[in-house]
Amino acid sequence: MEYPLLKLAAIDIGSNAVRCQISAVLLYEGQFRLKRVEYVRYPMRLGEDVFASGQISAPKKEKFVKFLHSLKLLMEVHDVNHHLICATSAMRTATNAPGIVARVREELGLEIQVIDGQAEAAYINRVMEHLLEDKKHYLHIDVGGGSTEFNIYHDRHKVASQSFEVGSIRRMQQAEQGTDGTTLESTWDRMEAWVRENARRYHVTRAIGTGGNIGKIYNMSKPTPGTPITRKTIAATLRGLEAMTMDQRVNVAMLNPDRADVILPAGNIYLSAMEWANIKTMQVPDIGLKDGMMQTLFEDHFEEIRPAANHSGRMPFPNLQSNPTTE
Repeated sequence: MEYPLLKLAAIDIGSNAVRCQISAVLLYEGQFRLKRVEYVRYPMRLGEDVFASGQISAPKKEKFVKFLHSLKLLMEVHDVNHHLICATSAMRTATNAPGIVARVREELGLEIQVIDGQAEAAYINRVMEHLLEDKKHYLHIDVGGGSTEFNIYHDRHKVASQSFEVGSIRRMQQAEQGTDGTTLESTWDRMEAWVRENARRYHVTRAIGTGGNIGKIYNMSKPTPGTPITRKTIAATLRGLEAMTMDQRVNVAMLNPDRADVILPAGNIYLSAMEWANIKTMQVPDIGLKDGMMQTLFEDHFEEIRPAANHSGRMPFPNLQSNPTTE
């Protein structure tokens, strides 16, 4: 049998960073796997421009197009069969995003899908439901640079969801600018009310956190692999980081500069949501938007590998976590 069966690429254009993952589809003993063969993350920080001025600046626009060109070349070198590009909060907020999307289409032949918060949550749901236990109630928290997505699951099924335009970069800019943040605080109050109400309604007892910042907080706590992190540990980790200067966070805590400044506002969103829902522990699986995008690509193009699999029943779910991502 020819290996790999397919190569797929997912490009996630976030408010803080752009991520590209290329994975090979493998089949062994009837089990499909998506094996990561390339992962690139660049701190584009589109949200810094957009949440301050409402649009992406000319210098950053040029850098963005140049970086996507490099990813196109990378996909060509890897002989990628199919790809998917999704942009989230910063791009859907920027007034000049349509022009940038059109330019990328014309110059590079790449199609960017600017998705809303519900679509973002739906992608993550494609992989999340396979990680949950039967008969349990979960609050899923996903914090990005520009927005936070909440999902509530019962018995592996999503029963409620909501997206709020509150994220790590938005919170950080509010603090740096010293503004009253009236609009943002109003959204924060609505977010708190939604979590409290739905946590009670669905008797939520467990939390799941996804996103780069909670993943870093989890790793910094040095847990036993696979075990949840406690609310108390998250709070202690954030207090330790808050006591450090930016230089110390980079050189002592060994955080990337683009992580060192947003990890506190992001961490406080996770911590606050746990407090509102009265949840004491959180699972932190290594999944995110790009994994849901990969699952979508796998399902959309499964017919291309069905003959090789000699499979006529229900489409299997591939192992997405065989190659966990890093910073």
